[in-house]
Amino acid sequence: MSAAFSEWLASRQLVLRQLSADLIPQYLRYRLRHLQPSGGDAAALKHFLEFLRSQDAIPAEKITARRETSAERCVRTYEQYLQEARGLSQATIINYIPFVRSFLEECFGSRAIIWSQLRARDVMSFVERQARCLHSKRSKLLTTALRSFLRYAQFSGKVKLDLGAAVPVVPHWTMTTVPRAIPVEKIRQLLNSIDRSTAVGRRDYAIVLVLARLGLRASEVVFLELDDIDWNAGQMRIRGKAGQRGDLPLPADVGNAIAAYLRNGRPQSASRRVFLRARAPIRGFRGASSVGSIIRHRLQRAGIDAPTHGAHQFRHGLACELLRRGASLGEIGELLGHQSPETTRIYAKVDLEALRTLALPWPGGVR
Repeated sequence: MSAAFSEWLASRQLVLRQLSADLIPQYLRYRLRHLQPSGGDAAALKHFLEFLRSQDAIPAEKITARRETSAERCVRTYEQYLQEARGLSQATIINYIPFVRSFLEECFGSRAIIWSQLRARDVMSFVERQARCLHSKRSKLLTTALRSFLRYAQFSGKVKLDLGAAVPVVPHWTMTTVPRAIPVEKIRQLLNSIDRSTAVGRRDYAIVLVLARLGLRASEVVFLELDDIDWNAGQMRIRGKAGQRGDLPLPADVGNAIAAYLRNGRPQSASRRVFLRARAPIRGFRGASSVGSIIRHRLQRAGIDAPTHGAHQFRHGLACELLRRGASLGEIGELLGHQSPETTRIYAKVDLEALRTLALPWPGGVR
């Protein structure tokens, strides 16, 4: 690739110091017409230029500062408020911010925010449009986030009216679904399909094992830090919902998988997060959706037909397996970090043997 690129530069009488990212699309078009292109050409060229810059062979890329929009500035200020004044967990903030950003961009775009123009009908219309595309639990999160933001806007003097009261209530009935749990045999199949000879494979194997054996939420995996693991005591400190913290025993197979990734897979980084991105910028995952993407990719690659494509099915799978082995709902709720027994009650719906003992016989016998 580098040799062909050098020949192309020479044919255009360009010297090394004239190299810039702007030339990449031009070369790729040439390569598409005259050479055998590859899907990784663009990434390879980008890494090649980064290497040349690191060696001072070509000038550093000029970064043009983009002006922050009024909506972006408002979202940043609101995020600081949630962290400093409200003390919300990072996982909650990550869930709130996209809804608030979408609301402001839909109402004002890149223009300056004129708060006096905001009306209750704008709020209701936004919620109605968004709710059509979301399931009930996500819709409830949308209304909670938007109500929080609008009350912050009133509290900070941006708006005079209580627009938070205009956020409609989205119906959400509990206990209406059965947990979509991934079976044990499919978890085993997924783990066996992961190539642990690569750094990414060791990372993904450890993530799947943590999800399956400890029943962690995706967000808890994301925010797991190196200091949260007590190797001597065999314990792991979990950062749960609403800032709650608790210790879980560290099973030997989970500990071995994490240790293998830390020794021979985790990139060098100032970040204290256990699991890091494999590509630059090297840092912790942005949010729970990153873990969901890893699970979706691994399931598709292994050809496994799972109940869902997300990470939460492992949490459900652990609960159902523990219930099958005789654990009580109270014990399961304690392990999963449920704040209310009502949350754990849904797993009673999958204990078919226990439910059969409660079922009344059909009058007149079986038909």
